[in-house]
Amino acid sequence: MIVFHSPAQAGHNPDRYAIGRDVMPARETSDRVDVLLGALTSAGHQIVTPKDHGLTAMRTVHSADYLEFLRTAHARWHEVYPTGPRSEWVVPYAYPNRHMQARPGSVLGQAGHYLSSSTSPIGAGTWAAIAGAADAAVDATDTVLAGGAQAYALCRPPGHHAYADLGAGFCYVNNAAIAAHRLGAALGKVAVLDIDVHHGNGTQGIFWTRGDVDFVSVHADPDWGYPFFAGRADETGEGTGAGRTLNLPLPPRSGDLPWLAAVDTGIRHITRGGAKGLVVSLGFDAFHKDPSALLSVSTLGFEAAGERIGALGLPTVLVQEGGYAVAELGTNLAAFLKGFLGARPAR
Repeated sequence: MIVFHSPAQAGHNPDRYAIGRDVMPARETSDRVDVLLGALTSAGHQIVTPKDHGLTAMRTVHSADYLEFLRTAHARWHEVYPTGPRSEWVVPYAYPNRHMQARPGSVLGQAGHYLSSSTSPIGAGTWAAIAGAADAAVDATDTVLAGGAQAYALCRPPGHHAYADLGAGFCYVNNAAIAAHRLGAALGKVAVLDIDVHHGNGTQGIFWTRGDVDFVSVHADPDWGYPFFAGRADETGEGTGAGRTLNLPLPPRSGDLPWLAAVDTGIRHITRGGAKGLVVSLGFDAFHKDPSALLSVSTLGFEAAGERIGALGLPTVLVQEGGYAVAELGTNLAAFLKGFLGARPAR
């Protein structure tokens, strides 16, 4: 299998973030990719650096003003804070809410306008990492469109929490949405299956009113974990997208059996919808040792999910999302790919 990954993705490496009064070590760091790359290389997969696609593909699912903010925010921030503890990372400290919605002109205000939490800081290497991840998603999609049965975009930062004009939850640009839009433009009806432990709220938002993309998310009940404000079963889409979104939230600490039953339900929805291609938002943070502690899926559970998804037989783009039990990331990826590739129909 061809794997696309940009070395520029290592340039985004925050060391900490804050939740309330708690400051903790960052979870979304470059060592995650090092482990995944090691597992892929050991298994003999071909690692390819993606081509530079500029802003073109990102603009298909993101607003121009948001992308301009991401591209320029660090330099603008550094003009305000050239030295001192605030100079290294753009971190918002004030946010719009239900009663205040004006778009500020300064980078200080725009940080909170375009980033909905402190978990998505912007450093000197963040934009290059964002662009590299998006490029990986584009080239993986183009590989499938050129006749490949599957391809894997090893993206970092992840993307499924990013809306058209808002970043959050370690995410900035929605790599899975870029892939789905590009795949659908060529194939017609496509689907996104998100198995990250956190609801893919950004992907849902991007395709909420579109009838050409089915979005299915299997995740922990958002009453108990991020993103809190989206991901409930009664969220099904609007307009031409009505009925195209299927959310399958699970109670905390659910293990393999209920998780796989939800995956099966999602696959049936995708099959009924007539998708001609598939994008998988591949998170491994449902793992029972993940620091999120939201679900309790085993390594064998990931292998079984891979079998089910592979057996669909659709042209498939795998897009890496979360997973923060770093020591076991390679093992879980290997298990998923064993199931997925082993179940693929003969060509």
